[in-house]
Amino acid sequence: MKFLFLFLAGFVMTCLSGCTLLAIADAAGSAVVYGVKTTVNVLDAVTPDIVNKKK
Repeated sequence: MKFLFLFLAGFVMTCLSGCTLLAIADAAGSAVVYGVKTTVNVLDAVTPDIVNKKK
């Protein structure tokens, strides 16, 4: 019975750590995307002719 409890506890902890890693990766990815968007918006505000080339 103790073995089953330890096995289940280990399994749950492994699943939770996997979810934690996914959440951290998601947050990091979002930070990168918003950072790039902010950079593009700032460049567009400063020099609109470079980002928005006329066709």
